[in-house]
Amino acid sequence: MTTYVQMFSEGGKDQKDLLGGKGANLAEMTRLGLPVPPGFTITTDACRWYMTHGAPPEELEAQVDAAMATVETGLGRRFGDPENPLLVAVRSGAKMSMPGMMETVLNVGLNDRTVEGLAAVSGSPRFAVDSYRRLLQMFGRTVLDIDAALFEHVLDEARAAKGVRSDTELDEADLRAVVARFQEIIREQTGHEFPQDPREQLRASIRAVFDSWNGPRAVVYRNTERIPHDLGTAVNICSMVFGNLDDRSASGVAFTRDPATGAPGVYGDFLVNAQGEDVVAGIRNTRSLPELQQLMPEVYDELMAIMARLERHYRDLCDIEFTVESGRLWMLQTRVGKRTAEAAFRIAATLVDEAVIDEDEALTRVTGAQLSRLMFPRFATGGDRELLARGMDASPGAAVGRIAFTSADVLELQRRGEDAILVRRETNPDDLDGMLAAVGILTSRGGRTSHAAVVARGLGRTAVCGVEEFEVDEAAGEIRRGGEVVARAGDVLSIDGSTGEVFRGSVPVEPSAVVRSLLGDGDGDTDADDPLVQAVHRMLEVADRRRHLRVRANADTPEDAARARALGAEGIGLVRTEHMFLGERRHLVEDLVLAADADERQRALSALLPLQREDFLGILRAMDGRHVTVRLLDPPLHEFLPDLTELSVKLARQEAEGVERDAHEQKMLQAVRALHEQNPMLGLRGVRLALTIPGLYGMQTRAILEAAAQLREQGLDPQVEIMIPLVSSVRELREITPEIRAVQEEVAQRTGQDLDTHIGTMIELPRAALRADEIAEEADFFSFGTNDLTQTTWGFSRDDVEAGFFFTYRDRGILLTSPFESIDQFGVGELVRIGAERGRSTRAELSLGVCGEHGGDPASIAFFHHVGLDYVSCSPFRVPVARLEAGRAALLEKEFELQH
Repeated sequence: MTTYVQMFSEGGKDQKDLLGGKGANLAEMTRLGLPVPPGFTITTDACRWYMTHGAPPEELEAQVDAAMATVETGLGRRFGDPENPLLVAVRSGAKMSMPGMMETVLNVGLNDRTVEGLAAVSGSPRFAVDSYRRLLQMFGRTVLDIDAALFEHVLDEARAAKGVRSDTELDEADLRAVVARFQEIIREQTGHEFPQDPREQLRASIRAVFDSWNGPRAVVYRNTERIPHDLGTAVNICSMVFGNLDDRSASGVAFTRDPATGAPGVYGDFLVNAQGEDVVAGIRNTRSLPELQQLMPEVYDELMAIMARLERHYRDLCDIEFTVESGRLWMLQTRVGKRTAEAAFRIAATLVDEAVIDEDEALTRVTGAQLSRLMFPRFATGGDRELLARGMDASPGAAVGRIAFTSADVLELQRRGEDAILVRRETNPDDLDGMLAAVGILTSRGGRTSHAAVVARGLGRTAVCGVEEFEVDEAAGEIRRGGEVVARAGDVLSIDGSTGEVFRGSVPVEPSAVVRSLLGDGDGDTDADDPLVQAVHRMLEVADRRRHLRVRANADTPEDAARARALGAEGIGLVRTEHMFLGERRHLVEDLVLAADADERQRALSALLPLQREDFLGILRAMDGRHVTVRLLDPPLHEFLPDLTELSVKLARQEAEGVERDAHEQKMLQAVRALHEQNPMLGLRGVRLALTIPGLYGMQTRAILEAAAQLREQGLDPQVEIMIPLVSSVRELREITPEIRAVQEEVAQRTGQDLDTHIGTMIELPRAALRADEIAEEADFFSFGTNDLTQTTWGFSRDDVEAGFFFTYRDRGILLTSPFESIDQFGVGELVRIGAERGRSTRAELSLGVCGEHGGDPASIAFFHHVGLDYVSCSPFRVPVARLEAGRAALLEKEFELQH
């Protein structure tokens, strides 16, 4: 018979797959001898059985009863005993911490009889009734799925009638009235009475945890974070300890280091006479943890010792939940804590300095996504700005967006291409969709350990919490201060998660200190002393020593090339030459297309040659000594020609008005009609255009090599590679390569310079990947153009899918992320793997790279390392991210698994 239940005393922290993160860590603390209330965990195996069969395993109830009996014996109290009742908390606990899972249900086991027994045993009827009120509210909201606002409205009325602001100011009589009203709400909303049988309460709570695994919020989060959907969640049943028993009781959340900055020191919040949910829900503004030393010095000292022990044991920042019951400390949870990007880098570097971990492990604890956040701009100093309010600096960063009071409003703004700030009194798991889509989060209640703050830090969102002077009226869509409306839905706010400041309107931003330092543009002394800047540089140095993948940049101008080099690029993997023909030069392309014969075509090419040569001089000079891969012209031709409809209408209007039609425009109309394509992206472009317009690629090759020869004469060392785009057949290469080689030989002979040049191709069509063994016979290198390879593999137009049905596909779980953001490893990625293997089967030394924007995506970089590519190329801004992730990919190679 399968064992589905395990006592806390039987497990350990390495059993997260079976016990979930929360259960494994409760077991570990119990094993360490820390004060953990007795309890047990229902394993993830039971949840997987439930998902498959639609009901719990038959043996589960008996195993739960046996585990409960063990707890009863240890504590001397019985579950459901009306005189001395044992109460329990029911909590979800997946392997990874997951916003969107079921909230905790406390005080399970209370009913109309046991509440009186609890009152007698505790000597505090008010405490007992308050605990019953909490159970009804949590059970109704979480297990029975009743609108939380119905319960909140009753509490609001009770506080207003009493003339108080806090629940703690309500007396026993007030709370008994609230309990009666809560029971009425449950009866009205469900058609049934609140279950008086404690075991029925427990069974329903367990099933609710299982059901929450596939709840919409949890699915959205797993899709976003690429967490497998078949892991399942554990259920933790923990005997209750009461932080709301008296004024010597409290509940709190603590971190062994500051999760916002990474700085060592005491960090956390607590509430006297409160249960744990009060702290994380943000319904009461908390007190700072150092105040606990004044109120309960012995408890504080014990807590500090436990926190230090846990950090040494886990070798990382730990997140702790605790309760004090009448002066006795209990540990309810620990885990390796979520942190901001800044904290991740600073903690990793500090732990190396403290000899807790080595540099390699430190590198695996930071990510490219975190580094990317550190490179985002921050609010500029100085200038005019209107400060509206100040709250708690809950999650750093600068965020500017329109106010949205609901997740639906945030998502609507996102679909319209606008940034949103989610504004709530306090957030709860129902807000996860909006928190994922918003650029920032603002709450009027709660502290740095509230739901909003913790989730925001985990998601990398800017957050300001506990803006007490704001009255957030979500129903009216208004923020009021002192009764006056100061902002409405749709207004623009700027929030600074590093200072807690909230500004009206849009505040200008400036580059981050990390970017300034990488570019060498900042204040040298100030940046050199910045612990964050130091930590980032240190982790990048480790990554550069460990990585196998080289990192190049996509750059089309000397300025971009210089910026990329400053950020650590080892060359340029893609120079897009079509960008050089737009603007004032566009008419030269028109002349080339309109050429009636070879002489006119040659005149047009001759006019383009010196302009192209000047372009390449600047880029090659900026990248002196490093590889520069130039993609020859690859335009969808329509981008360089007038719109057919507009030109036709213009000439027709001239004719109707009796005006003599412009001869050039008439000639252009004939050409545009002749070249008009229904789908230009799959039409006359790339190598097809070069074969149609003889001399085009020869002119570009001449410009490139003449620029290289000129720089060699100046003592520089240009390293040029020429890339032919949109090849699908080796015959295309065999047709066009002789033209390029002939120009190469002629320029080399005329200049007397060694212009040995690699000629390769872009693999951006499925057929090219499948016939890579043949194509490698003619190509010195491959560069996978994963943007177009994704379009042609999926049959997606990038611009259309991301502006159209992608949201539908994401919401339905068809696409977990856009295949244009992170490579589709099983489809497009499989073509990359096939192309690499078949290409090298013909030419073992074949150089392989990626020049699509996937080259800067962390998950994609791990895949490219896995399939054995030589380099990735990405936009200059993403070069540091690529460097970091390439180093991590080398260290985590054995752990790599393909991801959908």
